[in-house]
Amino acid sequence: MRVESRLFGIFAILLLLLGSSALPAQPKKDLGLKTVVIDPGHGGKDPGAPGKTSATSEKHVVLKISKLLGQKIKDAYPDVKVVYTRSTDVFLELKERVNVAKRNDADLFISLHCNSNRSSQPYGASVHILGPKSKNSKNNKDYFAASMSVAQRENSVMLLEDDYKTTYQDFDPDSPESIISHSLMWNANYSNSLLFAAEVDNVMNRKPFRVSNYTGIHQDIFYLLWATNMPSALLELGFISNPEDYKYLSTADGQEKVAANLFEAFKAYKTQYDASVSVDEAPVSAQTQSVTKQTQAERAPVETAAPEGIWYGIQIMGLGRKLDAGDPGLKGLKTTAVKSDGSNIYKYITAKSSTREEAARKLKEVRRKFPEAFLVEVNGDEVKRSK
Repeated sequence: MRVESRLFGIFAILLLLLGSSALPAQPKKDLGLKTVVIDPGHGGKDPGAPGKTSATSEKHVVLKISKLLGQKIKDAYPDVKVVYTRSTDVFLELKERVNVAKRNDADLFISLHCNSNRSSQPYGASVHILGPKSKNSKNNKDYFAASMSVAQRENSVMLLEDDYKTTYQDFDPDSPESIISHSLMWNANYSNSLLFAAEVDNVMNRKPFRVSNYTGIHQDIFYLLWATNMPSALLELGFISNPEDYKYLSTADGQEKVAANLFEAFKAYKTQYDASVSVDEAPVSAQTQSVTKQTQAERAPVETAAPEGIWYGIQIMGLGRKLDAGDPGLKGLKTTAVKSDGSNIYKYITAKSSTREEAARKLKEVRRKFPEAFLVEVNGDEVKRSK
């Protein structure tokens, strides 16, 4: 009976997946990033990683940095709603943290944590998104095992909750149902989560952060990322067990610098996110109009040859690192990576075309895989959104 029930559950999810592809996408009423939920990890009876004093334990450090980051966002973007899962030293169940994000219909979920190790040697910050086992080039077998131990430690917080077996009975990263459910969410939010993670990874190369073998983008199954079902990332801001990392994590000056770096990542992400959802789709709509009695020549859009060196395409994402051609994050699309304007961001562009009209005809198809994709004009290493 248990096997039949499990198979039925898998079948039901597959039906949902197949059926959902036929449903029209619902347009977002308010375009742009309007709500961000910041989640200071741990709290109350769960101190997280211990500091040298109770006042510098993980729960206190991440709460201070969360508030600094939130205030910077409020000051720069008064129209963005900033919500904290907790604003005081209270214990909050993982499920309630998820519910806060869902109740507020968040566009982005950021969970802040500090790493820890029995040894004082490991150091460096890292960013984690929902995804299959990490193949980060900076990870070897030992570091990947360490990354998985982070996931186990963060997920173990649920053991402190009353009746956790009932509350989290559906969360089993190794079950067939969870793998399918996880894949659905991964496909829906992966590109934006990866885009934000890339911006965070970029600022983790700046002081007070220090680059190490732990630094980079890791893909793991954290409950918080699994259950929120929105663009999200869990940030490990350094090893509180390392003396050098502890210096900036435990001091007001260090916390301010960390928050400033994270705000720069948020700002860069918001700029790209807002541009991607406010793109004019008129050229695509024009291609789907009903056939009229006009001749084929009259119906065809006028294609003007682009000046030498200029070409058009569809940008699907921007990342701080270069992906392999077969990377699953590209979802099978042939892309060109353009590192533009002297920045550290690679802009991934597909449907390379000599005219804007030719690229526009492929936009609808590309958006089935990357809903936030938009048309761009490329001139050398300069990439700009095509109106």
